[in-house]
Amino acid sequence: MASVTMYTTTWCGYCRRLKSQLDREGIAYTEIDIERDPEAAAVVERVNNGNQTVPTLVVVPDSGSGEVTMTNPSVAEVKKALAA
Repeated sequence: MASVTMYTTTWCGYCRRLKSQLDREGIAYTEIDIERDPEAAAVVERVNNGNQTVPTLVVVPDSGSGEVTMTNPSVAEVKKALAA
């Protein structure tokens, strides 16, 4: 089963925009606030060269072809990753 995990902060405008777009497209996701979860912050830093850049998404498509990590993607990029 496909899954989307979105690492965010409460103040991130790009995060709010992407959440709104995913909601509109009916794409379910799990949201994790990196300011409240140090382990999540470490995940984001690891995939963003030491930076806490959000939104960072980890997508696991239905095909089970492996997870895809994306930083500040468009909703079209998320849909493409889910379809892979």
